[in-house]
Amino acid sequence: MLIQVLLLLAGLLLILFGANWLVDGSSSIAKKTGLSEFVIGLTIVGIGTSSPEMVVSFISSIQGRADMAIGNIVGSNIFNTMAILGITALISPLIITKDNLKRDIPLNIIVTALLIILGLNRTFFGIGGDVVSRIDGVLMLLIFAWYMWMSFKNGSAEESEEEGGIKMYSNGMAILLVVLGLGSLIAGGKMFVNSTTAIAEHFHLSEKFIAITVMAAGTSLPELATCIVAALKGRGQLALGNILGSNISNILLILGGASLINPLSFGGMSPVDLGAVMISAIFILASAYTFKTKKLDRFEGAILVAMFAAYFTWLILGI
Repeated sequence: MLIQVLLLLAGLLLILFGANWLVDGSSSIAKKTGLSEFVIGLTIVGIGTSSPEMVVSFISSIQGRADMAIGNIVGSNIFNTMAILGITALISPLIITKDNLKRDIPLNIIVTALLIILGLNRTFFGIGGDVVSRIDGVLMLLIFAWYMWMSFKNGSAEESEEEGGIKMYSNGMAILLVVLGLGSLIAGGKMFVNSTTAIAEHFHLSEKFIAITVMAAGTSLPELATCIVAALKGRGQLALGNILGSNISNILLILGGASLINPLSFGGMSPVDLGAVMISAIFILASAYTFKTKKLDRFEGAILVAMFAAYFTWLILGI
């Protein structure tokens, strides 16, 4: 068992280093194209910090472990919003812009609702099974492609934006970082999934519980690190874009892609799990209209952290 724990930690380190290299390289490339800070956070950094979830969920799907693939994404989105965004707002309140309110935050709610509806076809409509099918996966990927196109199309940086927060590299070095990052993510993801599965079997824990707790928190560490650094540097839009981009990518890109490999059953998800991920998405929108500040402030950050603590307590008591 000690060997499995060491392999899990080694896999997680590879994932974290890989995500960091991928984000640094791709952000440098994107910044040179003149994209805005929010769009870089939403797309390049959001997808990059979601790459650990992508590797873990894809490998889980290949191995036929639907509970791990879905639990990892649902747990990551809950952790991203309640824990990471909550902690980030406690450090520095996050301004919510008109574009956030018109497009990005509503889309985060819509894709979360779409995931629940597609995954619970039989429960809601009595059609087929409670499974995200390959057709559903194609739909998710098409929506994701449209969203990326719209984000890049409308994402030019304004002249007043500062350049800070993103380290610039030569083109060759940036490409090397991207390649090294992807390689580390693939190797670390395989180690992480295999060792986590072995530990779950040893302690007779469900794959869903491991995925929605240990896996979700572990694969969300890049988002946590990125958002804390962004908050300390006063880069609130980068932090908010990172979380929204990560959540949207997790559902549309990662679960969409994973369901193409193998249809994913929602049998392991409880109403509380799905309710928590939906409430967390809606809370971001609601926070823009409290106190008439158009901010996710420290008080609301504290509420998010408290919500996460309550949800995690429920998970532990349900073992």
